[in-house]
Amino acid sequence: MENQSNGPKSQAYIEGSAVKETRALVAELCRHFYTLGWVSGTGGSITIKAHDESIPKSNQLIVMSPSGVQKERMVAEDMYVLGSDGSVLSSPSHKGYPHKPPKCTECAPLFMKAYLMRNAGAVIHSHGMESCIATMIRPYAKEFRITHMEMIKGIQGHGYHDELVIPIVENTAREGELTDALSEAIEAYPKATAVLVRNHGIYVWGDTWISAKTQAECYHYLFDAAIRLHQLGLDWSTPSHGPVHHVNELHSKGVIGLHENHARYPNLRCILLDIEGTTTPISFVTDVLFPYARQNVRKHLAATYDTEETQEDIKLLRAQVEDDLKQGLSSLPIPPADAGKEEVIASVVANVEEMIQKDRKITSLKQLQGHIWRVGYQNNELEGVVFADVPDAIEKWHALGIKVYIYSSGSREAQRLIFGKSNYGDLRKYLYGFFDTTIGHKRDARSYSEISLSLGVDRPSEIIFLTDVYQEAVAAKDAGLEAIITVRPGNAALPENHGFKTVQSFSEI
Repeated sequence: MENQSNGPKSQAYIEGSAVKETRALVAELCRHFYTLGWVSGTGGSITIKAHDESIPKSNQLIVMSPSGVQKERMVAEDMYVLGSDGSVLSSPSHKGYPHKPPKCTECAPLFMKAYLMRNAGAVIHSHGMESCIATMIRPYAKEFRITHMEMIKGIQGHGYHDELVIPIVENTAREGELTDALSEAIEAYPKATAVLVRNHGIYVWGDTWISAKTQAECYHYLFDAAIRLHQLGLDWSTPSHGPVHHVNELHSKGVIGLHENHARYPNLRCILLDIEGTTTPISFVTDVLFPYARQNVRKHLAATYDTEETQEDIKLLRAQVEDDLKQGLSSLPIPPADAGKEEVIASVVANVEEMIQKDRKITSLKQLQGHIWRVGYQNNELEGVVFADVPDAIEKWHALGIKVYIYSSGSREAQRLIFGKSNYGDLRKYLYGFFDTTIGHKRDARSYSEISLSLGVDRPSEIIFLTDVYQEAVAAKDAGLEAIITVRPGNAALPENHGFKTVQSFSEI
């Protein structure tokens, strides 16, 4: 057997059982896919490596279906055999009139990308109607995203709760012209096992023909589900699959300008929002929330002292004070748990008042404040405040499929309360999640890197972070996020030549 850099090419291998069986398998699968509507009208194609245990997968020969033929009528002898470098080693004979002279599929360069970049064992190219329409529903989207569907489990590396992301590339007049775009998509989405081509179809690959076929069936099922959910006015990309506002409806109201938004931020997938000075006036925090917590901390501790929640709050504060004392900071020690109730409460109150006065961004304080504020919201003594442009903006982003998250020094519970009981009603339906300082300090780039990993984006630059704090913007930028500084009434002055884009309203995003 001849061993060359691009793989074995001897006639024995080409005419052996592995290649013969693979030729027959490709013909069989094409007949099956024809019944599914994936390869009708001579469109679509399939390729499989001829498996041989004695030959490294990267060097195995490749069987491909021809181009421009009736896929349901193909037989094993109609197939092409290629070397691992894509060179044609065996071609079918011309069948004569009315058949055209044989030609290897125009998909060959694209198939080779999946083989070379993903070490695939098989690649399927489908023109299934579902894969075509799925790219049209959101005509400016660069990805198809879906979550919380059982068939996602059939996609390699994914589970039911995961978000499945498939890149979408724009169609071209000739199949081969898609090669560069497909290659870039494969490189940019290392977890993907498929690439959609808008108004055209899909390329799916797997380690084996069984894996590729299974995933192709799951993809087409998920596309069909998304189309049907869309027809029902439901959002397939969210865990709840609840109703979604139609983008055109919002556009007609003047809420959004779709083309403009896409042109400004073509890679935007998520928006991460600070609260104080960004979604909410600083004065609401300093003049309403902080005084409420300070005025009610003693009352709250006395009423809930024996609860597990409050004991955990005190334990966390005690640990913070001990850490402060080790660092030489002025703090009043909090007595141990077996000390008297009044003594413990008095020391906690003194520490909390001092921490609030210094506006310390520490988890222990924020957690207790959140529990105190919860009571205030429950008793209708508090109402969250957001700027007037916030509700329309987050509704717009939600309708466009952009996911909105919150990252604030306040506890996640406190964040949910502000947006759940706001002056514009419950806005949490437009928010996908909340992050607080348990993930890291807001002026530390590592915090934003952790958030990027949690959001599941392929690149941190797909996230825009909005904040009023220059140092936070710097940290987010260092982590690779797009950072924008909000200029709101009452916000601190920014350094000269700070280098960041600024906005006065979310409507500018």
